[in-house]
Amino acid sequence: MTTYTHVTAPTQFVEAHGIRYAYRRFGAELGVPLLFLQHFRGGMDHWDPAVTDGFGKDRPVILFDNAGVASSGGETPSTVAAMGAHVATFVEALGLTHLDVLGFSLGGMVAQEFALLRPQWVRRLILVGTAPRGGESLGQLSPEAVRAATSPVSTLEHFLTLFFEQSETSQAAGKAFWKRRHERTAGLEPATSVQTMNAQLAATSEWAEVKGSRYADLARIEQPVLVVNGRNDVMVPTVNSYLLQQHLPNAQLILYPDSGHAAHFQYPELFVTHASRFLNT
Repeated sequence: MTTYTHVTAPTQFVEAHGIRYAYRRFGAELGVPLLFLQHFRGGMDHWDPAVTDGFGKDRPVILFDNAGVASSGGETPSTVAAMGAHVATFVEALGLTHLDVLGFSLGGMVAQEFALLRPQWVRRLILVGTAPRGGESLGQLSPEAVRAATSPVSTLEHFLTLFFEQSETSQAAGKAFWKRRHERTAGLEPATSVQTMNAQLAATSEWAEVKGSRYADLARIEQPVLVVNGRNDVMVPTVNSYLLQQHLPNAQLILYPDSGHAAHFQYPELFVTHASRFLNT
């Protein structure tokens, strides 16, 4: 059987509840699948091959476009809860009832909702550069960050501004990530739509609101959780990673030095080592 990688895995589709969901599956044939949930405006092409293939050595990897995102059909919903429900629909359509989940940024918020909705399916969670509902200083971006995040065309400079520290070493790591991210040249996805961007903006704004007892939902996520971030996240302030670790019943926290929102892309080999140890425990 052909063993696909990040660069060679074909885009596949599964239809459920009238939505045609796009995904790619590659890596090892056996093991607990690891489902990847992506950041604001991101699709499957936006992951780092050093991360996805790193995990794929030991387990099946599944990249996923939520409803309306990139290659998937339907419209992107305007709440994180509805996005989590789409993940549940997709996972059920694949026939999976036992998996691990890695959520980055907005994807980490969606991962929390999915774990609350289908706790019996989720074995372990990795939450990267993300926040709990009603977290601290969410959506309070600088004008420069807002322009970079919502620009019609995403450039290297935008990613260096939003995802990495301004130090020479972090910026160099960001450029190396950008090169790896573009190793895939065939079967690329369309860009996310304006509808998706606006819906995701609305969803993150709604997520920032405190509803009921603050952080109460986190107490209901009983699975082991690994929380990861950089020391200075300008997209989702790093303090939110502390809050996740403090309020989740069974959470570990790793903060990487000289790094920002995409610390896992700055230190891909180290991140895969740490996260794989967590998954394999």
